[in-house]
Amino acid sequence: MTFQARLIAAQAALPLRMRFREDSHCQIVHDSLNRREGWTRTYLLEVDGQSVGFGSIAIQGPWKDKPTVYEFYLLPEHRHHLFRLFEAFVATSGAQFFEVQTNETELSVVLHTYGREFAIEMIVFRDHRITTLPSQGAQLQCLTPSKEILASIEQRQGGGEWQLFLGDQPIAKGGILFHYNRPYGDIYMDVEKPFRSQGFGAYLVQELKRECYELGAIPCARCNYDNIPSRNTLLKAGFAASATIVLATIPPINQAPRTMPANGQM
Repeated sequence: MTFQARLIAAQAALPLRMRFREDSHCQIVHDSLNRREGWTRTYLLEVDGQSVGFGSIAIQGPWKDKPTVYEFYLLPEHRHHLFRLFEAFVATSGAQFFEVQTNETELSVVLHTYGREFAIEMIVFRDHRITTLPSQGAQLQCLTPSKEILASIEQRQGGGEWQLFLGDQPIAKGGILFHYNRPYGDIYMDVEKPFRSQGFGAYLVQELKRECYELGAIPCARCNYDNIPSRNTLLKAGFAASATIVLATIPPINQAPRTMPANGQM
């Protein structure tokens, strides 16, 4: 059997990428990279010439001169070829680094098999429970026209912004970004320093979650792994940690495509 990776246009991988999104059942943090022209390279994974999956590396922006694996997906019936196909992918793509969302199963496995020098970059959160936190007199106001928010959802870029007021005083601001895979919306927020540690941040996140659902999206969130106030706020507002984004290096591995005799013996 012959295992190989072949460079293709990102658009050519769309049917496989749609399967990847369906199988993931979660926010895919780096999904928008695929729409940035020149930022990525996509490789079709083949077994004896049959298409069985794809892998992608990032090559521009923060990843310039650091070819980084951020996607690797195999159709379920071909996952027993995981390691051979990953080695062929690395040999062809020249990937030297990982940036992996750990709830992406196949990629997480090869990360821990081939990766070295690990570091956690951020924590990814999914919605876990509905909360009823009090407003403490604060009121939420949407700053973005609804037509613009709906366009952002449809185009999978941009989003909406909201502000929290206590009387006439703006005390916090947050929003929902939609440049991720459908149907997810990424929630962010910031509270003015005099009003922190008083529950306003968690209340704002709670209300942004409600707005997200009303827009037909599923709320999710991220924060830096060491941002303890933010992660506590997200947990208080009903989110649960679901994954981490892990960085690692890829040391040299077998650089030649692997071929197995027809009888299956190495």
